[in-house]
Amino acid sequence: MGWPSQSPDLNPIEHLWEELERRCANKRAKNCNEKFAQLLSEWNQIPMSTIDTLLNSMQRRCQAVIDARGFATKY
Repeated sequence: MGWPSQSPDLNPIEHLWEELERRCANKRAKNCNEKFAQLLSEWNQIPMSTIDTLLNSMQRRCQAVIDARGFATKY
């Protein structure tokens, strides 16, 4: 399948980055080591069910991109 150049719809890691950003939004760090520790801690707390949901949605996402002919979708 050709990959549309602007297609975050087909990249589940983008949605995981958003989840990590939400989880860390109210956390402040004094230095980069502390921030890394916060990010790592939150990353490890993302439930596997969240990842499974994203992976299981890929067929639906691919179809939505095909139906939209590569243009934006609701994802």
